[in-house]
Amino acid sequence: MNDDAMSAESRRILRARAEALARPIDPAPHGETAIEVLEFSLAHERYALEVRYVNSVEPLGQLAPLPCAPPFVAGIVNVRGRLLPVLDLKKFFDLPEQGLTDLHAVIVVSGRDMEFGLLADLIVGVRPVAAAGLQRELPTLTDIGAEYLKGVTAERLVVLDAARIMADPKIIVDEDI
Repeated sequence: MNDDAMSAESRRILRARAEALARPIDPAPHGETAIEVLEFSLAHERYALEVRYVNSVEPLGQLAPLPCAPPFVAGIVNVRGRLLPVLDLKKFFDLPEQGLTDLHAVIVVSGRDMEFGLLADLIVGVRPVAAAGLQRELPTLTDIGAEYLKGVTAERLVVLDAARIMADPKIIVDEDI
């Protein structure tokens, strides 16, 4: 593919990925507790989950719709023979829609006796974040409820609290047809 054929959106995503990968790893200062996170982009914002909840990252394959599921359930995917529900955090958090692209990935998370996938626009990588440097609430961050945040770094990386997302009764769908 030449530069003319590459869309502006693809160039923007590749540039963001290159800048993220070129950023030096900033380890926590000596004696400070750091958490290791998987950083990803979602609706042009940067988010992260603690890696202890992440089982794997998979390319988005065949996403089959799941009838009678809430709108934030994007569907189900087959991951190495296991059918996993996939949640669309953009709909769960009411973030702007972009549609699905080939750059989407599924972050497979587990905990609380459940396993499911989360759609991500782009996986940036794994990095440490100083736990003490996380701001708990920001008045300008209104799209995501504070109940799902572990905190926000000084560079505006939103670290989601996977345990709280999994504990939310809204993500449990138990309806009979």
